[in-house]
Amino acid sequence: MSVQLSSLPGSEPESFGIASVAEIIAELRAGRIVILVDEEDRENEGDLVMAAEFVTPEAINFMVTHGRGLVCLTLTEDRCRQLDLPLMAARNGTRYGTNFTQSIEAAEGVETGISAADRARTIQVAVSRDAKPSDLVQPGHIFPVRAVPGGVLVRAGHTEAGCDLTAMAGLTPAAVICEILKPDGTMARLPDLVEFARQHDLKIGTI
Repeated sequence: MSVQLSSLPGSEPESFGIASVAEIIAELRAGRIVILVDEEDRENEGDLVMAAEFVTPEAINFMVTHGRGLVCLTLTEDRCRQLDLPLMAARNGTRYGTNFTQSIEAAEGVETGISAADRARTIQVAVSRDAKPSDLVQPGHIFPVRAVPGGVLVRAGHTEAGCDLTAMAGLTPAAVICEILKPDGTMARLPDLVEFARQHDLKIGTI
């Protein structure tokens, strides 16, 4: 399974600061956050992405403060089955078919579930090697999204890229993702995302 990350058509990666696949994988393997941007004719959005097994309260706080989007957890079909997580809706009517499951909370070790520490705890529990359904309760403040089998070769979304890239890094195939919005609440597009990456010293790649 492979993930195709590319620069903009007709542009050199260096001119836009677009990282190679190897660079993105190295960042994820090191526990750092990266930015992934999908196609302009798709969602045309950038997400903060990090390997779920390395999540910390500080990382969640960064995503919430600077990303401003919804903190989600990408999971494989096998992991969703392991956790007995059904899809949120029996019939998916969304434009891009994002497979949200029921939201989750750690069954133990959290307070209200919304703090950065509580959300990090829930993610840690969900991606633990021996995680079982009873380790989680529903509903909660973390929103898992289920990747389609075949990954980005079948669906070129942030969900699939998160699982594919962490797997390629030799990690648990699960990622924490959060959309990046501008301060005025509108979606950040590529020029905004490149500047965001420079400002926060993050690698940026495209799906």
